[in-house]
Amino acid sequence: MIFPYHPYLFGVRFPKNRIFHLPPLADTGMADKPSRALVLYGDGSARFVDPSHTHLHSLASKASCGFLSLPITPPSESEDERVVREFAVLLDAYEAYLDTSSGITKEEREKKSLIPISERFMGMKAAIFTNNSSLKSFGTKLGFSIFQIDGFLKNSPAGAEQPINFGASKLLKLLGFQEGKAVESSQYDLVFVHVAAAEVEYLNALVGAISQIDQPGSEVSSRLHLSVVLNYGKVSENDVTNLSVSIRKDDENSDLAKLIPRQSYTMKGENPRKDVRDHCPMLIAQWQYAVTRKDMAETFSFKDFKENGGNLVIPADRFLHEVAFKLWKAPKYGA
Repeated sequence: MIFPYHPYLFGVRFPKNRIFHLPPLADTGMADKPSRALVLYGDGSARFVDPSHTHLHSLASKASCGFLSLPITPPSESEDERVVREFAVLLDAYEAYLDTSSGITKEEREKKSLIPISERFMGMKAAIFTNNSSLKSFGTKLGFSIFQIDGFLKNSPAGAEQPINFGASKLLKLLGFQEGKAVESSQYDLVFVHVAAAEVEYLNALVGAISQIDQPGSEVSSRLHLSVVLNYGKVSENDVTNLSVSIRKDDENSDLAKLIPRQSYTMKGENPRKDVRDHCPMLIAQWQYAVTRKDMAETFSFKDFKENGGNLVIPADRFLHEVAFKLWKAPKYGA
């Protein structure tokens, strides 16, 4: 099928001045078995990706790319608070993180809001790898198994493969992938790896090691749903204009500006979201062989995702629901 450019055709923003050839619909739906998900989360890494990070760019070139919008940053937020808050949004657990609301104490709110992930998503078994102590505590309250990255993923035993390859194999083994095969049962359905901004080189290498195993057409590629999510960390005033995803702002001088509908990421149900941050979204690339649809993006960058990405923007608190759908643990969100 061939379609001329239209920025909102089927909810997908296609690149301007190009004819876009849609791949067969059989390659864009659900797998015939539930997937298992690996999420590599580079906290603050979006600023530091450069041309040398070839594995990240290679993934983007075959993946479905877009943005996850975040709420407005609270004033006087510490860096440790930001780390946990943004991760909480990604897990759709923002309310559980809030300190106070309508006079309710944090402890009272946690008792009401901290529902284990297995109860929210049909028995989902999930784990988080992180070196951040605050994130470990928060993840435990949400029912995640917690692992320290150092020692588990980075140090291979004597005589074993290289540490980065060893770590990739260990992660995939937790998801039921061994020696290129998918076993029937797995220890976890979903694994997050939280990597600090200073470790973007490690993140790039880990993507490369996983890609070597996750070859198109293999048992791993048909069952592994891989997401790489990068955020910008602490934002500044300069980021407001340089890294904005607002289509209205881009097209405000256009004669058709008044006809552009409100973008769905700014809505929650029928009501506008009041705390949407239009700048510095999370960048996301997702890939699963014969399931996700490749778009026109070729590099893991804000500019390329905005101009050529197929997913445009969804609220970050919908991310986990989308992934859970691929695992057969939640109904479909959106179209």
